[in-house]
Formats: sequence, C-alpha cells, structure tokens
Amino acid sequence: MSHALTPLIFIIDDDTSVRQSLEQLILSIGCRLETFASAKEFLACPRSAVPCCLILDLDLPGLNGLELQERVAGDRFEMPIIFLSGQGDIRMTVRAMKCGAFEFLTKPFDGEVLVNTIRQAIKRSEAVLNRETELQVLREDFGSLTPREREVMTLVVAGLLNKQVGGELGISEITVKAHRGNVMRKMKADSLAALVKMAARLRLTQTLATVAVQSNSPAEASAFVGNHPGQRARATRAARAIVSAPVPGYHFVRIPHPYDRVS
Repeated sequence: MSHALTPLIFIIDDDTSVRQSLEQLILSIGCRLETFASAKEFLACPRSAVPCCLILDLDLPGLNGLELQERVAGDRFEMPIIFLSGQGDIRMTVRAMKCGAFEFLTKPFDGEVLVNTIRQAIKRSEAVLNRETELQVLREDFGSLTPREREVMTLVVAGLLNKQVGGELGISEITVKAHRGNVMRKMKADSLAALVKMAARLRLTQTLATVAVQSNSPAEASAFVGNHPGQRARATRAARAIVSAPVPGYHFVRIPHPYDRVS
C-alpha cells in the first residue's frame, strides 16, 4: 500500500508516555500516526482523505474528550473515535457511545484488544469513504444533466409515465423518451429502479423519489398520481424546484409528497 493510502491514526493524550507507547504499537501494524497533546492542536489539523481513526483521551486540558467528540461529529464522520481513558465511569461511557464513539477502552490497555479495535475502526472508515466517493460520482453525473433532463428525471422517479411527463412539461412523448434515454445514459442507470435509488441517495427528495417503490409497481404509482387532481402539478413544481437548485449535496429542497392531500 502506498504511503498516501496508508491508514492514519490520530492520537490525542496529554501523557507523553502514553503517546509513546501507542506510537510503538501503531507503527508495528503498519499504520501512520499523528500525535497531539491537546484537542486544540488536533483541531488545527486538516481532515484526512484516507481511512483513519482517532484514539482519544477523555481527560484533556482545555477541551476534554467528550467536548471534542461533539465538535468533530459532523465534520469528520469518516473518523471513528476510540476513547482510551483511565478515569472513565459508566455515565461518561454511555454518553460517549450515544454520541457515536466506536469503542471505549480503559487504561492500562490491552495491546491486542486495541489493535483489533483499530483495525475494525479502519474498516468502517474505509466503508464511509467509499460511500462518499460513490455519492460524489452521482453528484457529478447529476450535474451533467441539462435543466430539462433534471425535470424529466424527477417526474420519472415519481412514477409518471412518459405520456404524463410530456403533458406536464408541454413536450411530446417522443421528446420525453429522448430526454429519458439521456438521463439513463448520463446517470449510468440500467433500470428505473436503479434510477430511483440514485435519486434517493442524491436526496433530490426523500419522498417524491420513492413513490414508485412505495406502490406495488411503478405503473400503479403513476396511475395513482395521474388520477388525483393537482398531484401531477405539484410533482411538476417539485421537478422545477430541483432544476433551479444547486447540485444535491450542497442544498436540499423539501418536496411535497405526490400522495399528500390537496386542500
């Protein structure tokens, strides 16, 4: 494995002897590491682009371990946190685990247990980074669609048939088929079901994009939407809202569900 892809272990502990002991252990399993004596030093460190985890002492000067966990929970979701403390109690352990800690170990630590925990944490980090990479590819594919193709995609994943999509957008069914073909090609989708899953992952809408799979079939969903006055119009407005919004991942739009009652 190249140096650039070698897993990175962050250590935050104000005890020099603990940092040195952890350093020897981590280097022995082929990982890179960066050590810090305080949370403040760590926060100045940029986010890692490789699989990583954080070994975090609970009792730190200034910002303590639990406070740091809360600070980085949203920004460094790819970094599992392993608490390592000599003063942990049940209340602190529960709080740490509720906030998403990967594991809570006590000092003095068992080297074999810690190594196994680190390896499991790195596997989780790898999985998260892989999902993020896949999502970024989807965002780029969606960004390559024209405004009209975005409208068509949004209505298609809502369960509307080509004829219905054409009626809502004021274009012919043949034109809809052409746009739909472009959408499938650009999004690299081999089926409608795959396209619906992509739309859900992109969070074009967490409701509109799943109509087709909430019914027994896409056709049933289309018929339901088509037979209720005002529903298709709302779906069309939703499609146009998505077209005018930035690429998913940077701004989310709340879209009304096509099954919602129209007052």
